[in-house]
Order: sequence, then structure tokens, then C-alpha cells
Amino acid sequence: MPTAFNLNPRLRTALFSAVCLAGGTAVASELPGEGIEVQPLKSSIAEETFQTLLVMKALEELGYEVEDIKEIEYAAGHVALANGDATFMADHWDPLHIDFYETAGGDEKLFREGVYSAGALQGYLIDKATADKHGITNVEQLKDPEIAKLFDSNDDGKADLAGCTPGWGCEKIIEHHLDAYGLRDTVTHNQGSYSAVMADTIARYEQGEPVFYYTWTPYWVSGVLVPGKDVVWLQVPFSALPGERTDVDTSLPDGSNYGFQANTQHIIANREWAEANPAAARLFAIMELSNNDISAQNLRMRDGEDSARDIERHTDAWIKAHRDTFDAWLEQARAAAE
Repeated sequence: MPTAFNLNPRLRTALFSAVCLAGGTAVASELPGEGIEVQPLKSSIAEETFQTLLVMKALEELGYEVEDIKEIEYAAGHVALANGDATFMADHWDPLHIDFYETAGGDEKLFREGVYSAGALQGYLIDKATADKHGITNVEQLKDPEIAKLFDSNDDGKADLAGCTPGWGCEKIIEHHLDAYGLRDTVTHNQGSYSAVMADTIARYEQGEPVFYYTWTPYWVSGVLVPGKDVVWLQVPFSALPGERTDVDTSLPDGSNYGFQANTQHIIANREWAEANPAAARLFAIMELSNNDISAQNLRMRDGEDSARDIERHTDAWIKAHRDTFDAWLEQARAAAE
């Protein structure tokens, strides 16, 4: 039987070239992102680091050169992605961030496919003890000055709502609600650093005082103040959203209406970059993370495991526990590049 060593020189050279070419293709498909830089973005919310790191580590295994995260608030982040000044953001909320998305150029400039995490809720909550004692179930009841005074923490006669940080998008809806539900005269929307505002709210709750706050899931707050046990969601009298969403119904499938649409979180990216990098685009479209996993990691941060090293350890542990799923994402991403 002839071998590669006794073939004629021309045939041996052709065979060697074919083997090298095949080997090169195999290497390329394993590392479709080799030599390509990626700039991730996230907001100032520290708890978004986990889900961002998970995407970064997947990209690194595909060969991409991933830079450190740059922090930027949502509106500016969408514009940066659209302009090509950054690559991706793993915490775009739809429809909460729809105005940011459209203002930045929409589908023409931004890539948004698949759902990274589904079923995110937002709304207003109060402590269960006060709700039960006074029969409070709807935020509209705070139009009553006597009810509002129950949540007055600075003796000005108005309820103090621990609200939304400016620039996140939720503050626009809250401000709209204050007018739509006639609460402007009886409720003060306290804004600032959300973590600081909520730390004060939790301290007040632990001292047995009434609390009134805005939050969302998945997030650690609902692991500390547990809905149904420690606190209750408040309904709204009717759907009322600002801007182009005026006619949108915010009711949930079970008939509850917390005043905010249920959201899905997406990974969004610069469209031109995504189209030039089909492996990464496919990865962005198929990665999925459960609300429970996000909330569990966020609670560990709240309990003190909040250093950069801690969060990276949490991310590595998630990958180890879900290695089959993680590898399946990578396999599909590599296939998209071929």
C-alpha cells in the first residue's frame, strides 16, 4: 500500500497542503474570534456584573480578546453601541429601554435577538403588616393623606417612596404614575443611589416602621424583603405609561396590574460588528439565564460577597455547574462561523 512517503513529490506536497488547510480550518472554527477585540458595557448597577461576565467568558472561549467592562448608564450605552464605540451590553430591558433603543437607531444600528432572561417584574411594594392593618392593596389609596402619612419618614406629611435612580428609565414611569394616579400631592419620589435608598428602606423595615418602595425582579431586594411574607405588591387602578406606550395594557396574565410591563432582558450589540462576527451574534441570540440564578447571585453580593474576585468566582461556579449548557452555546456559535 502506498504511503505519504513513497508518493511522487507533487502528490505528496498536495496531500500535505490539504492536511494543513484542514487543520487550519479546525483551529479557526474553534477560535472564530481570534484577534478580534470586544468592549463590554454595563450600567452602574453592580449586580449586572455577573450576567455580563458570563457573556465575556463565553466570548473568550471563542477566542475573542475581551476588554474590561466599561460602566455607562443605559441611554448613553445604547448610543455608544450604535456608534461602534463598544461591542455589547447584557442588560437591555425590553420594553423599559425601548426609547433608548429607538433613539440610538433601533434595529438599523443595534443587534437584538433572543432572550437572555425572561419574566422580569417591576412595581411598588409596602410592608405586609401595614397593608394588612389598613387594607391597602392599591397605590391609588395613597391619595388619602391619612394613608400617605403612614409612610412619611421625614415628617412632611407625604409618603416617601424609595424610587428609581435617574437615567434608568423606570423613573420616567414613576413620575408619570404620580400624575396619572393623582399622587403628586401626597407622595414624594425619593431618587438617588438606589442601593443607598434601599439600604435605608430595609433598615426602617427592620425597626418595625412602614416602608414603600419600587423594585424589580430578578434582584436581591426580593430575597431580603420577600413578597407575600414581608411585603406585598400594590396594584394600580389602571394602566398608564408615558410617551408612545400610552395605550399599552400593563396587566399580567393572572390579571394583576403593577403598573409596569413585564420585561425581558436581552444582550444587545453593535449591528455592524455582530454581522461581521456570526459566532458572537449566534452566542448573543442563544444564551439564557434564569431569574432565579440572577437573584441568587445578587443575594450573595448583598450578603457581602461583592468584590470583583467574588463575582468572578460566582460566574466560574455557574459555568462549572452548567458546563453542558455552556459548551452547547459555544458549539452553536462555532458552527455559525463556518
